[in-house]
Amino acid sequence: MITALIHPVLTEKSTLLTEKKNQYTFKVDPNADKTLIKKAIEEKFDVKVTSVRTVVCMGKRKRQFTRKGLIEGKKSNWKKAIVTLKDGDAIDFYSGTSSSTESNS
Repeated sequence: MITALIHPVLTEKSTLLTEKKNQYTFKVDPNADKTLIKKAIEEKFDVKVTSVRTVVCMGKRKRQFTRKGLIEGKKSNWKKAIVTLKDGDAIDFYSGTSSSTESNS
């Protein structure tokens, strides 16, 4: 079984998406599909996922000048998932649990 989620992506852009649109960004396994990502997030954080968008981010080329000459390489490609949650659901990355803002009254 593939563990789809690797870790959350916490950048300025992803934080803005979280605040404005209730969307969360995760680095995921490159072989994981949308249904597997959705199921993994719903099980781990106990939230309702409404949509999943994925993008494969291409690895950057790197060069390093050393005494022995030029060393060239490339970082690995990685997959990112942007997940939209149902209104009222939220994920707290620091405690590892989810919170629901709906009242039970």
